[in-house]
Amino acid sequence: MAVSLKDPQDGGLDELSEINVTPFIDVMLVLLIIFMVAAPLSTVDVAVDLPVSNAQPQPRPEKPLFLTVKKDHTLAIGNDDIARPALQAALDQHTGNNREQRVFLRADATVDYGELMQVMNLLREVGYLKIALVGLEDTGQATAHSASGQAPVPGAAPAAVPAAGSPAQP
Repeated sequence: MAVSLKDPQDGGLDELSEINVTPFIDVMLVLLIIFMVAAPLSTVDVAVDLPVSNAQPQPRPEKPLFLTVKKDHTLAIGNDDIARPALQAALDQHTGNNREQRVFLRADATVDYGELMQVMNLLREVGYLKIALVGLEDTGQATAHSASGQAPVPGAAPAAVPAAGSPAQP
């Protein structure tokens, strides 16, 4: 409420140049209530402390090194089968003893998670810490063929995703 302290005999009614803050406060309280109700709805219920990454996208190497885990859990580098005890020597031969080179790890869809983790641990033990997991890019067609038991779409492009603990993207 605004009060004028002028003498009423000075003349007519003057306009008040003061701001009436009551409607402004009402609007602010309504907005506060809206944000208090909406804020919990916009959060995720699972508490996760996500790491911060400042990795720059890396160009794809001219000749990537693919390590494949087959259906029968045997390993292959490129198209050559390799025994697990000989993995370090074969990787050193293909990379020229460069342990900083990224290894692209592919696995058949029937290989279980535990087996894939064993191969990743084996790679870490022999000193190859830059590991990228390779999968097919989802074009919508691959899902329909997977459900019917057919092979993946021939035109689907492989996509590499950095594995946990990898310092940079491929």
